[in-house]
Amino acid sequence: MEFIANVQAYTAIAIGIIVGLGALGAALGIAVMGSKFLESAARQPELVPMLQGRMFLLAGLIDAAFLIGVGVAMMFAFANPLIEAVKAAAGA
Repeated sequence: MEFIANVQAYTAIAIGIIVGLGALGAALGIAVMGSKFLESAARQPELVPMLQGRMFLLAGLIDAAFLIGVGVAMMFAFANPLIEAVKAAAGA
């Protein structure tokens, strides 16, 4: 039973790392993209409508990648396949 508690503890730490680093990466990605958009808009104002559409598309993709990471973390939080494998190995 102690081994199952260790698996749950390490899983909680891994969930925090997945969500934390994912949020950090998404925030940095959107920040860099926003700064480059402002730089390019200042250089060539006539391209702003095209660049703005592409910027929002990429912002959505960056957020989608983060949300996929959150989904994987929630899968480990609520339906952890590792605990089932430990229980099966302990019962065998």
